[in-house]
Amino acid sequence: MALLETSKYSQGSVLGGVNPDLAIERQTASFSVEKLTAWLDGGAEHTRLRRAVVEAIECDPVFSRENQYFQSQNERYEAAVQKAVHLQKKMHEMGWSENGPEFKYIYRAVSGDIAFLLHRIFMRSISVLGSDKQVAKWIPLASQYRVIGSYAQTELGHGTYLQGLETTAVFDITTQEFILNTPKISAMKWWPGDMGRSATHTVAFAQLYVHGKCYGVHPFIVQIRSLQDHSLCPGVTAGDIGPKMNYEHIDNGYLMLQNVRIPRENMLNKFCEVQPDGTYVRRGSQKINYFTMTTVRISLISDEVVIPLMKACTIAIRYSVVRRQSKLKPGEQEAKILDYQTQQDKLLPQLAAAYAFHFVNGYLQELFDRGYREIQRKNFDTLPELHALSSGFKAMVTQYCSSGVEICLRACGGHGYSSLSGLPSLYTKILASCIYEGENTILFLQTARFLIKSFMAASTGQRVPPSVTYLAAVKPGKCPAKNELDFLSPDIYTEAYQHTAVRLISSTAAKLQDLIQSGVKKHNAWNQCTVQLVQAAKAHCHYITVKNFAETVEKLETKAGIQKIMKHLCDLFALHGIFSNAGVFLYDGYISGVQMDMVTASYLDLLAIIRKDAVPLVDAFDFTDKSLNSALGSYDGQVYQRLYEWAQKSPTNKQMSPAYEKYLKPLLHNTLSKL
Repeated sequence: MALLETSKYSQGSVLGGVNPDLAIERQTASFSVEKLTAWLDGGAEHTRLRRAVVEAIECDPVFSRENQYFQSQNERYEAAVQKAVHLQKKMHEMGWSENGPEFKYIYRAVSGDIAFLLHRIFMRSISVLGSDKQVAKWIPLASQYRVIGSYAQTELGHGTYLQGLETTAVFDITTQEFILNTPKISAMKWWPGDMGRSATHTVAFAQLYVHGKCYGVHPFIVQIRSLQDHSLCPGVTAGDIGPKMNYEHIDNGYLMLQNVRIPRENMLNKFCEVQPDGTYVRRGSQKINYFTMTTVRISLISDEVVIPLMKACTIAIRYSVVRRQSKLKPGEQEAKILDYQTQQDKLLPQLAAAYAFHFVNGYLQELFDRGYREIQRKNFDTLPELHALSSGFKAMVTQYCSSGVEICLRACGGHGYSSLSGLPSLYTKILASCIYEGENTILFLQTARFLIKSFMAASTGQRVPPSVTYLAAVKPGKCPAKNELDFLSPDIYTEAYQHTAVRLISSTAAKLQDLIQSGVKKHNAWNQCTVQLVQAAKAHCHYITVKNFAETVEKLETKAGIQKIMKHLCDLFALHGIFSNAGVFLYDGYISGVQMDMVTASYLDLLAIIRKDAVPLVDAFDFTDKSLNSALGSYDGQVYQRLYEWAQKSPTNKQMSPAYEKYLKPLLHNTLSKL
């Protein structure tokens, strides 16, 4: 009865004030939370703008996610479409534009829970791959939502390996049309978002055939549904691929084409064209295609990967100071679970990683902007480095953050397993990021190819791109640290990461050379080195992340205590990497066993220091309760009341059990009669 009374008095925006266990954590912050938030946002003006956008979205009932955990796939899909349509109206009302500074905050405010995300990729591919004439025709139609686009690349039988795609587009010179076909089941398009039910058009990738000759994979604009009644066009079979781990609101679809004819003008032809007489013409640099993928990978890191890890840390750390379990000291009250060193060891490295990846994302964005300016001047020199970094970091950050979100979920025990904690949906969503936009192992190998090439060039004194100049400055020797304190010096640990990256890259390059010299064919030699190549690519990305974190901290002003706590987080991120990959650093004796004990001692000391600021550090991410949508992670820490109240909203609690009349009643009554 007491529980019911508590919930009765705690209706409203807060369930009876802030939990004292959480409130006390905020009173002892060693820095200004507001100043750290502004710094993370890139300035107080950005914070103000972001909050204004978030408030405008969250005050609008159409964007509510309140009952999301109780909705069916159909309801989630319908709500996502409603939000996408309403967002156009909202943006018009608020004077926001797709190119304006507000747009990146809109996506964060709706938590990605919106339809037509592939429509933007449809438009981007036309803008990048289409001629001026095609852009002038299709972009206005797409911008005004007179057509809804999807992007059909992946097939049942092929994903990352684009050259293997099997859909065909044959040029018919007599009618000036392309005839598109799905020749066998493995050629069926499978997975494109918005295709299952919403899209009217798609950019479909197919093998181009002219006069019987195959010219490889090209993009074509194909209409798949009628603009009158939304029925499927002749020759088109399409639908939804069925239940998935997450993304229930997205209608990922399948598509089969049978003799579907499209006009010659529908092949995107900025870089290549089939002329009326069937002559195939290639022009400009197709390297720009890489640039499109690079753009998507870099934007993905921030929106789809780092933010979920920040949310998971916020939920798990707030919950860990409210949840009390067992006694640390006899005779005292039960301890907050964040006071246990093992809980700190689980959660605080994830918190440090969230900050590290936020900064590395800024580093990549800067490189990307610089590269874009060069490309506009028709200089493609920066592309190999950009492609290698975007591939490696997409793979590393998604892998690390997926594992981090899972650790946060497990660290919350049984309540973390409840969908109402918000953690299961964060986990199943972030897991997808390891697979889409390039499978991670293949991406690491693309980075490795660049690293091996750069290492060979550096060995012969040639110039190499800025991110790999360290490969030329090989410094043999041992780690110079004499005591625990030395391991809090960024120079010492950055050097250790650099040494390890160089060792793994150079030893794999040597193995590759040896195999080739012994007569093994190049492709076989490469395949025999791929496990080590992946290790080398990971080591390179880890090194860049640590180095960038240390440089970011160094540039910070000491005001408001921010630099000090950031330095602690940087140290923790670096030392946790050494502590948890000890074998890699001990392997060639660069770090000795005695020094590894120093690393461990420094790492464990840092846990206790950062523990004091853990709550203020997640508060600085500045997520609203509506954005977190978590019974465990709310700002007020009223965990148990909120879990109980949210559970009441479940439709299963509002109806008689459907199994009672059918099964339970006969079972119980039958048993009773025998008794």
